[in-house]
Order: sequence, then structure tokens, then C-alpha cells
Amino acid sequence: MHVRRVELTDFRSYERVAVDLDSGVSVLVGQNGMGKTNLIEALGYVATLDSHRVATDAPLVRAGAASAVIRCAIVHEGRELLVELEIVPGRANRARLNRSPVRRPREVLGALRMVLFAPEDLELVRGDPSERRRYLDDLLVARQPRFAGVRADYDRVVKQRNALLRNAYLNRKVGGTRGQDLSTLAVWDHHLAHHGAELLAGRLELSAALAPHLTKAYDAVAPGRGAAAIVYASRLGESLQADRPALEAAILGRLEERRVAEIERGTTLVGPHRDDLALSLGDLPVKGYASHGECWSFALALRLAAYDLLRSDGIEPVLVLDDVFAELDGQRRERLAALVSDAAQLLVTCAVPEDVPASLRGARFDVVTGVVSRVS
Repeated sequence: MHVRRVELTDFRSYERVAVDLDSGVSVLVGQNGMGKTNLIEALGYVATLDSHRVATDAPLVRAGAASAVIRCAIVHEGRELLVELEIVPGRANRARLNRSPVRRPREVLGALRMVLFAPEDLELVRGDPSERRRYLDDLLVARQPRFAGVRADYDRVVKQRNALLRNAYLNRKVGGTRGQDLSTLAVWDHHLAHHGAELLAGRLELSAALAPHLTKAYDAVAPGRGAAAIVYASRLGESLQADRPALEAAILGRLEERRVAEIERGTTLVGPHRDDLALSLGDLPVKGYASHGECWSFALALRLAAYDLLRSDGIEPVLVLDDVFAELDGQRRERLAALVSDAAQLLVTCAVPEDVPASLRGARFDVVTGVVSRVS
């Protein structure tokens, strides 16, 4: 799989730009603020319908424009697919496949499989559990695009259930009746357990498949620094199996146990939206114990593990390294270059070309104030 062409209209700093890319290595060179990461962000949006930099779509639209458009031509197994996305803040985005409209934007997921490593990924290790849940869910969708629907259905149920609990909480504070405002809670319990079990089973299967790839990737990036490991950490307990009926029953049971606490707090306290991915290095958790360099290597290993897992599934994703080499010493640069040199398509961004190992200096594009020029 590789991106043959990307066109942007009113996306971030670009009023209009078109870049033709080849398979193999392409290096985007530009100082900070010139727009090289904006190109990468646009490709990431095609792959995930999300930005790795911001939580909402509004900043993706160029100041003064009403909407932004991304067009991406993707070649996979000799066939070309054109994905078009229109981002309209405050309204539903629109999508087209080969110039034909699709009902929902998530129907384009799977057209571009991409693994992106960026400086923001340090939050995978040091940040909140939501960062690690997002990492798992994005990879889950990349492997099996149907999980985009599962994820959306689960998020909708949690939102509706939270609204019900919150309204009940507020009504009681002003003397409302307790029975009426929670009359439909049992219905939402079953919806949450059903969709939650599906999502949780997918995460459990994914974590088990990912674990050996992570150990291997970390040892390749930082040999002799200890064994890296991940374990899915569910509030339902340890040693869970990816048995959907059993997980659904477990969620329903825990909802019953936490009923009073949920009513008192006005929010949903049970389900995979409360889970985490436990990261360890040797016998210690990474968070709170690992050095900055170890955290950086662990975050990189998480992305490389995702890349290797997709390849083991028979999927050859596009690999992107955004401003990565400037953070690595000479030895780690060479080790990383050796690990990724055979990627079907590798996109590298940097401010200083010399930061990129010679073995990865393929086609070069200079990015200067919204203009992208191929120089070699």
C-alpha cells in the first residue's frame, strides 16, 4: 500500500497544495511551522478520521475558510482508490470513495492503513489512560474496520447513559422524583453491556497479539534495557478472556454492583471506557519509573509493534516518522533506520536533513510556507 497523491484545500496552513509521492522513502524537509506536519496530519485523518494533534476538527480548517478538503489517491495491490473528505466544523463531515458519496465517513476507514509516530506519542506512555485506549482502538479499526461501528455505538450508549444519570442526579438535587428519571436505565445497561463486551473482546484479543511484537520492537530500539510488556487492565478484573457472552454478563453484574455509586455521581463507572493498558519495563511500570529516553523508546516501540502486527496480518501499512530522528542519538537512529528501511512506503519529516540516516534519504521534498517542492 502507498499514497500516490495527496491534495489539500483550505486544510491548516494550506490554501491549496498537491503532492505526488512514490513508494519507498520520501523525506519532507522544513523548519518548524512550515507545514510539513500538516501534510502528515491530513494523511492520518484519512486513515483514522481523527487528528493526532487536536481533539476537534475546527483547527483543521484554514482561518477564514468554511471547510477543508482532503483528497488522497491510494494504491493497494495494483488498484487505485480515491478518498475525498470534506471537513465542516459544526456539521457532519462528508466523504466520497472513487467520487461516489458514502452514507457515513467511517465507510472510508480501511482504505488507508497508516502507522504514525510523532513527538505527541510520548503521551502514550506518560499521559492519561484515554491516550492508550485511543491507541488500541485506532489499531483495532486498522486491523478490522468494522470496529469503527462498534466503537461509535459504544460511545453513543455511554453518552446517552451519562445524560440519563446526570439528569437524574440534578433532578434529585432540586427535589425531583427518583423513580421516573431512571426508568430507562436498565435498557441502557443492556446496550452498554452488549456493545462494551464486543469492544472489550476486541481489545483483549488485540493486546494479546500485540504483546510479543512490542517486546521485540523495544529490544530492537533499546537492546539490553529490559523486557517491555503490555497487559490489558480492565476494571472487571484480571485474566479476562475474549468471550463475548461472558464479558457481557460480567459488565451487567458490575453495573448492578455500582448502581448506587453511579447514581450518586451521575456518570457511568463501568465499561471499557474506564480501562487502561498497563506498560512495564522489566519488573517496574514505565509510568513513574522510566527515564525520558526509556519512555521515548517505549512509545516508539508501541508504534513499531503496531506496524509489525499489521504486516503479520498481511496488511502493508504506510509508515510515517514525524520529527523522530532529532530525538535519537546516532546509534538509535541507525537501529531505527534498519528496522524500517524495507517499508512499502516510508514518509519522514525533519528540520535538518542530516538527522536522517543516509540509508533513508530517498526522494526529498522541501516545505516552505505552504509550498511543497520536490528537489530529488
